[in-house]
Amino acid sequence: MALPEEFHEIAGRVNNWGRWGADDEIGTLNLVTGEVVRRAVGEVRTGHRVPLALPLRQDGVQTGMIPGRVNPLHAMVQVNQELFGPGTVACSDDAVTMGLQAGTHWDALTHVSHSGKLYNGRPARTVTAHGGAEFSGIDKVRHLVSRGVLLDVARARGMDRLAGGHAVTPEDLAAAEEFGRVRVRAGDIVLVRTGQTQVYLAGDKHGYGYPSPGLSVRCPEWFHARDVAAVANDTLTFEIFPPEIENLWLPVHALHLVEMGMLQGQNWNLEELSTACGETGRYAFLLSAMPEPFVGATGTPVAPVAVF
Repeated sequence: MALPEEFHEIAGRVNNWGRWGADDEIGTLNLVTGEVVRRAVGEVRTGHRVPLALPLRQDGVQTGMIPGRVNPLHAMVQVNQELFGPGTVACSDDAVTMGLQAGTHWDALTHVSHSGKLYNGRPARTVTAHGGAEFSGIDKVRHLVSRGVLLDVARARGMDRLAGGHAVTPEDLAAAEEFGRVRVRAGDIVLVRTGQTQVYLAGDKHGYGYPSPGLSVRCPEWFHARDVAAVANDTLTFEIFPPEIENLWLPVHALHLVEMGMLQGQNWNLEELSTACGETGRYAFLLSAMPEPFVGATGTPVAPVAVF
């Protein structure tokens, strides 16, 4: 089924192809300049740190809905083994098999395509079974530290958690800005809290994934207008699921990753961050969210930390 005209109209308004040159592979991360990072460091006052990653565990958030995206399978390959003979120092080593997008993660710009194209107009066929992503693999993101901003949409609406059918709108984002007395600016990493992670933390992994609140197809234009560098939230699918427009699956993924060239992240645990922001009255902070440099990968685990 062809993508509807409504999608293509939005795509035309947010498209960044060629904005940073025909060879660009990192999209809106070009907005994270040295000056942006220098100003972001100014958000650090107390040194209080808040971790934002869910634990990587075998009974993690994945339910099998997405083929091949397995929760981490952890195995010990050495246990107190004296490698150099009896009485020498003993070693223990681990190995893990997992989907790179299984837990708290970034989607690379090559994670989705539409109409046969990836970001900057490259052919979708440049992602191959044996080589992965020829262009814009997650390894091209060599560092990611910037000012983070929490848009706590749930708290701004006077709720602990948004209902499963709630599509987060640009109006919600603006209301969360006002609630936090903060202004999103160019080069920021925006974190959108719905409260949905609470469902997973309470033990209902199926309810966490479906039905889920998430971003509306109208939000990419808001992020584009603000020159946001990257966006992450606390849900499995990022956008509202099931979709707000019947049979239009993952349109926000396509608009962010393909059209804008903007990283997006899922399964971020924003609960402790929400508490910290509420207690301090500060909704901006220094955010370190470094991708693991898997060459050619279309996503990566990440263990983000907010520093106040």
